[in-house]
Amino acid sequence: MAALYESYTLCALAEPGPAGARAVEPDRDQDRVIITESGRAVTVYKVSDQKPLGSWTVKQGQRITCPAVYNSQTKEYVVVTDEKVVRAWKDEDVNIERAFKATVSAEVYRVHSVPDREPVVLFRCGAVRLLDSLLSAPQQPVGEVLSEEEVIRWSTAVKTEQQLVLLFSTEQRGEHCLYVQRFNPNTVVKHRLETDSAPLSFAATYRDGNVHLLYLFPNGCVYESVLQTRPSGSAVSEGVQALPRSLLLQLPVGEGELTSASALPLDEAHVAVVGVPHPSAGAGKDYLCLWNTHFQTLQAGRELAGRIYGQLWCYSGKLFVPHGKTLSVIPFECQKSSLASAVGKLRQTSGANESRGPTLVASWNTLLHGEATHTQEKSRGMATRKSKASAKNQTSRPTAEQLAETIKAGSVEEVQKEVDAFLCGSEQAELQVAAGRLASELVSRCQADPAFYPQAALAQLVETHYLCHSVCPDLLMLALEKNDYGLCQLCLQLFHDIPEAITCACLKTILSVQDAELERVDLEADSLQFMKTLTQTTDHSDGDSGQRNGFSPQVLEEESCDVPSDPTAQGKKPAKDPLALEMSCPVGLHKGVLINEVLQVPYSDNLLLPHLKDLTVPQVILLLQYLRFLYLKYSQDAHSQIRALRKPAVTQVMDWVCLLLDAHFTVLVLAPEAKGLLSGLHKFVRSQVKLYSELGKIEGSLEALRKSKQSTDIGQYSIEVIELF
Repeated sequence: MAALYESYTLCALAEPGPAGARAVEPDRDQDRVIITESGRAVTVYKVSDQKPLGSWTVKQGQRITCPAVYNSQTKEYVVVTDEKVVRAWKDEDVNIERAFKATVSAEVYRVHSVPDREPVVLFRCGAVRLLDSLLSAPQQPVGEVLSEEEVIRWSTAVKTEQQLVLLFSTEQRGEHCLYVQRFNPNTVVKHRLETDSAPLSFAATYRDGNVHLLYLFPNGCVYESVLQTRPSGSAVSEGVQALPRSLLLQLPVGEGELTSASALPLDEAHVAVVGVPHPSAGAGKDYLCLWNTHFQTLQAGRELAGRIYGQLWCYSGKLFVPHGKTLSVIPFECQKSSLASAVGKLRQTSGANESRGPTLVASWNTLLHGEATHTQEKSRGMATRKSKASAKNQTSRPTAEQLAETIKAGSVEEVQKEVDAFLCGSEQAELQVAAGRLASELVSRCQADPAFYPQAALAQLVETHYLCHSVCPDLLMLALEKNDYGLCQLCLQLFHDIPEAITCACLKTILSVQDAELERVDLEADSLQFMKTLTQTTDHSDGDSGQRNGFSPQVLEEESCDVPSDPTAQGKKPAKDPLALEMSCPVGLHKGVLINEVLQVPYSDNLLLPHLKDLTVPQVILLLQYLRFLYLKYSQDAHSQIRALRKPAVTQVMDWVCLLLDAHFTVLVLAPEAKGLLSGLHKFVRSQVKLYSELGKIEGSLEALRKSKQSTDIGQYSIEVIELF
């Protein structure tokens, strides 16, 4: 799953089109970039502050012909003006004219620089020189590598584990070639591109020990070629080599061909594309899109105002896109490529996985990543197999088609009777196929006829473990609409692919309903017993001065400067726990059970956060109060004493607290009723920080002990003192 975050403008461009932003190059740290603009100016920007840190301009009549780069070896900026003049300067240099400059003997196409490597100069004739050796003798002759009329169209430098690799493509009378220059040893290999049209863009990355070249053609085809970092001797001596390629992605181009577009790899499974029509948008729209190459799916899209000119750069998790007269910065994130993550199956603690119960819905992780499969033969709520003797007396079982026809016109009683018969006599393979169809038929009938609602039949289909949200997406919302919180609990337990928007809709409904109404709902006995036992558990640690789970109420009360102390109470033992009010459950037992189910639903932080903003302030405060109650109970290890199949983990509680504070921070700070709550949350967050800090110290000490060499000078009797700081 990939996501685009809110964009912001880094700078305005003096000229529209490719000349407006000739290049965006990385600077000395991840938050700085070098922008070469309009052929005359070089500006260094701090990306997070969106402000320039320095700017240098050449004189009137001169022009920048090669974008500026940063030389990490000498801490200088390097640029080429008027094809042959190489200039180098530092941050403190105000005037670029007074800085170092040298005139070389041939026209320069590009200077490439990567961290911890010496910059490389590529001449238009195809010759390559290291910058330092070139500047030591600027007028040294360079040989002609390219043939007559062969022109360089693109170049880049890729840093591998052991060396630098320079790649550049050329065109000559419609024939396109790729040159691969390696420096250790110094070799050049020429490849021929099998194509009838010129590629619109190239991009190269290094991973898995090879250089991966990605290029986009006007017909929307994105190809990938894999180049070895160290070619065999025969490959060097055989002259022009064919460049093997594989189709990585077929982009929808609509009518005609692309004229100005670019594709840039973000990781092994995601590609960013500009200048290609969005599949669901009309012609003439300029979009930035993120595509998944494993599944050929569009992951995210963003329409950009103004024309896009096919330029795209990526540094430090941010995309830089010039459009119109603006250079925009768009942060992005790419998660592990699997269908399981695409539907939101991200957060799962080991305890939550063990408590969720068996599932018979196919695991995408197993299919895609080759994990060991475990066949689940038992299913909660499914009827046991009947013996042959009882099968003889069994009435005729309806087929899936007959049951679907009954659902369309039958009464609730008729439908329920046939569903019972179908489930009792169906084999596992047949039921796995038919469960989704029957559930969808039932939901469609319920939506068309409000008086029709076979609650038991729907619950039985969910309990087969053959349903998920993707198979029947309207089922969970129907349960909320009918106030069927028992079915809602089943769906929250057994559906592993609930979208974040639906999760928040469930949470909002649960927080809004009255406790008295929920008390009449029949919920799962195990989860209800967990809440009963948790609310009845008292703190027995009055004489225990230690802290559990990093939380000590007494210590925090002493350290907090927000809580006024009572001088008359010093030296006296309080009659009751100072956190007694906080230890009471702010919600009813049944509401607590449903909230616990929501806390354990898989989700993605970035997708859940926008939907949490739809909660009202009273709902947020109530949920935070309940999360604080859970944490305080967990700090006493009360939950570990309760045997339950499903219960939220401490990490899930803390994650939800952080998400709610992120979504409603400003409102909570301004709300008077939230002041005490925020103070209490601050205390146990501080306790967690202190706990993990101490654990880190212990880990460091243990690691030092593990690495330390044991003394060999040990006699028959010795005492060794180990101090842990």
